[in-house]
Formats: sequence, structure tokens, C-alpha cells
Amino acid sequence: MTMTSHDSNQGPRIRGFIDIGTNSIRLLLVRLNPNGSYTTITDQKEVVRLGEDEFVTHRLRLDAMQRAVLVCRKFAELARYHGAEEIETVATSATREAKNRDEFLKRLQHEAGLDVRVVSGMEEARLVYLGVSSGVHLAERKALFIDIGGGSTEIIIGDQRQYYYLNSLQLGAIRLTSLLLPDHGGPVSSGKYRKLQFHIRQNAVYAIREAQKHQLDLGLGSSGTVENLAQIAARALVNGETRSDEVLRHADLKQVVRLLRSLPLEERRNVPGINPYRADIIIAGAAILDTLMEDMQLSEIMVSKRGLRDGMFVDYLSRTEHSYLLEKMSVRRRSVLQLARASGFEEEHAEHIVRLALEIFDSAREERLHQLGDWERELLEYAALLHDIGGFLSYSNQHQHTYYIISNADLLGFDQREITIMAMAARFHRRKRPRRKKHPEYRALSKRVRRIVRVLSLCLSLAESLDRSHAGLVEHVHLKAHDKQVTLHITCSGDCQLELWGVRSHQKRVAEAFKRKLELEVLNLNASCAIDTSSR
Repeated sequence: MTMTSHDSNQGPRIRGFIDIGTNSIRLLLVRLNPNGSYTTITDQKEVVRLGEDEFVTHRLRLDAMQRAVLVCRKFAELARYHGAEEIETVATSATREAKNRDEFLKRLQHEAGLDVRVVSGMEEARLVYLGVSSGVHLAERKALFIDIGGGSTEIIIGDQRQYYYLNSLQLGAIRLTSLLLPDHGGPVSSGKYRKLQFHIRQNAVYAIREAQKHQLDLGLGSSGTVENLAQIAARALVNGETRSDEVLRHADLKQVVRLLRSLPLEERRNVPGINPYRADIIIAGAAILDTLMEDMQLSEIMVSKRGLRDGMFVDYLSRTEHSYLLEKMSVRRRSVLQLARASGFEEEHAEHIVRLALEIFDSAREERLHQLGDWERELLEYAALLHDIGGFLSYSNQHQHTYYIISNADLLGFDQREITIMAMAARFHRRKRPRRKKHPEYRALSKRVRRIVRVLSLCLSLAESLDRSHAGLVEHVHLKAHDKQVTLHITCSGDCQLELWGVRSHQKRVAEAFKRKLELEVLNLNASCAIDTSSR
């Protein structure tokens, strides 16, 4: 599909993406703004079981097609109601293998007004890679991606920039249940489970060999099956231990498999964390993941909630004038910038604050005023970009609104600890410094994280004061440590008295953080402006 250039002076455009899968149909509806930011209007999912019995009869059932057409029509109506200019729709395993797929596609065209593209297994794998990799911070790490669908399982090996291997296996939760566990109402014996694994290994042998050739740094699992297995592990295997559903350990997966196999279907539906609508096919899905993790030597996988529909949006974005967001930015910076732009931030001021905050951080590190490293520096950069995004809600309480927005935004590529640090640094970028007695959210942090927040919020506070007028008068800044004082050297062009007054208000914070008194030394590139550097 060819994209034409979009005039940046036009308003936002609405785009819909529908993924017709073997088990469920998903809609992603996005508003893309002229500045490259975007907002998810809705993300919908309906289970339709399009592939029910299809892998035995090789035909889509009439009632399954009827359910799918109905859901697609409702999703299309929803997208058009919101003003979608175009709805890109793809169909995967069940549709591409069905002998009567043309009948199904004609019905979708006639009854839902959708021109559906049936994608190959390799294209499905590529879109999955785009969707998942665009939401995780991989950097130079090489990952194994596993996406378990109803009819197929996609295997990808890749890093942040590119994939090295794509494969689509004819292994899916519905497919294997239909073929090998047709009587899925009772418990599954160990013998049946071994036969299931043998079938999986036969079909995955080349993918397993390929994975063994690579030095893999981590595994990533996506799809409803993987998400649900992680939820079961987090809730059903408590044993006094707090578990996260963001990571699934292979040892925990094996316990989940034993639990699920031991129960008849009706009891299986009541297992803590399980999706009851997935209970009849979950064992086959678990067997795929269990076998692949074992043979590919993955002790755990990170669980991603992203998938093919997100890959469709990323693929679309790569064909627009905003493709630079994908090509030149990391996942983390792209996610932060999109949130900032969606909040209508003052971009020039924010970028200026970033530069000043990093100069303060770097010079303080050189002077051994703190022992923080590149990881904390990166978080400071992003906190500085986001530091006043709450201003569109309230100027006087913007720091509190900023804290809430950062804490609750779906920032891609970050873990919860990193999001907390950025939110806290932005929360305390004004005059009030963080205190354990007055701020319970700060008190709840570990001692190390509190130290990080103190330093980052101080760097951000000084930088914000140094552009108090939003005029960009301060060009450079650096700290120099002495025995009993620390001097802030400021290079400015123009009358920056307002900025200096703001900096002096942070003297107590500097003294607490660096155990030294703050002094100012100013070099004014505009000789006609007199600068008062005296303490007040």
C-alpha cells in the first residue's frame, strides 16, 4: 500500500488496523498528529474462533465466518465513526489456509466494507517483529521472539534494528487442540502431552537449530496465550512469593502445565489467572511454549502485550513523513517524545533544559559530586524532556500532574523502576525538595533510588531555573567543586538576573546533595548587561 506525503499543516488523521486472527480479531485505532505524536483511541479484541475445526476440515465454518464478519463490521463502524481515513486489515493463518477463503473475503468486502490482505506466514512474522521490537529496549541485545497464535507460531531472531531470521510454524493453540487433543474436556495424561511435544519438535526442528546458532541474550513472548500463561503463573503459583506477569520463568511454566493437565475443562476454567475462554486450548499453547523454551534453552521470557496490530501501525508509520521517528530514535526516546508532543509541550524549551541538565550532571560527575552513571544520565534526559508536560492541565500544579502522567503513561522500553525515577525527578523539579516525612511515594523507594531521585531532580531544578524566562539566555553551565563550596559557572548572553534568582533558591538542596555551599560565577557574552552574582 503506497502512502502519499501528508501536509503537516493539516489536522490529525485517524487510522484503523484490524488483525483477523485464528482465535480473535483485534482493532487498533490511532490518531496521528502532524508533529509525529499519536494517541491510541481504542484497542479492541473479540474472540471469534474463526479457525474452529478448520485445521481438520480445511474449511472455515459458516457460523465462524458469520461471527468474524459481524465483529469486523462493528469494528469498521467504530473506526469510521471516529473518522478513520483508511482501515488496514490483514488476515492470518486460518484464512490463508482455508479452501473457502475467497467466500469469506467477499463477505468481508460486501458486509463490512473491508479490503482484506491475506498475509503469508513470513509477512506475519515480520509484522510481529515490528510490533514487539518497537516496544522494548533491546539496544545491542539479540532476542528470540515467540508469538503463539491460534493457527501458527512465529519465530523471529533479531535486535533493535533488524531481524536475522523469520519463520512461521504450523503450530497453534487451536490447530494442535483440534488435531491432537480433540477430547479436551478431561485431564491430559503425561503420555498425550509427550505426543504433543513430539509433534511440536518435528515441526519446529529447523527453527530450533537456527536458534541454537545464535548467541541469544533474551527471549520475548507475545500473544494472548503467552500473556495468559504468565498471568496464571503469577496468580496460581503464589506460595508466599510475589510474582510478576511481565516475566515468565520456564520452571514456573512447567508447574502451570502440570496444574492445567491435571484438571478437567470445567475445573481448568476456575484456575486463578486463567482466561476461561482460553481454557480449552491453553494446554496446547503451553506445550508449544514449554517445548520451544526447553529446546532453545530459554530459562525465562519477557512478556510483551504488543503484537501484529502494533506492527501494522509501525509499518504504516515507516511509510509516512514521520519515519524518522523509527529510523533515528531509540524506542525509549521515541516513546518519551511522542508522550511529550501529545501533551503539547514547549519543545524548544524542553530540549534546552535537557542540554543544561546534562551539563550539570556531567560536570558534577567529573568533580565526583555523585557516583551515578550512564543509566541514570539517560533517565535524567527523558525526565527533562517531560518535566512540564502536566502544564496543560494546571500551571500551578504542573509538577504533580507531570508525575501522574509519567507514572501512568504506557512508556515503551522502560521498566517500572525507571518510570518511577523519571516521574519522581520531574515531580521535584521545582523548589520543594523530596522529603521522606512529607512525601510517602518518595519514602517508599529504596535508599539507592532515593539518592538517584535527589541528584536527578536537583540537576533538573537547576536547569529549569537557568531557563526561567524560556528565552534560552544561558548557553552553558558547569560545576566546579572546592573544599567547602561548589561553584556553578554560567555562560549567558543577555540579562539573566531572573535565572540567577531562581538558581539561588536551590542553595539548601545543593548543600544537602553535595555537602557544599553554592556559589555562582557568570560570564556574560553581552558586555552591556551587568550581572549581580552576590548571594541573597
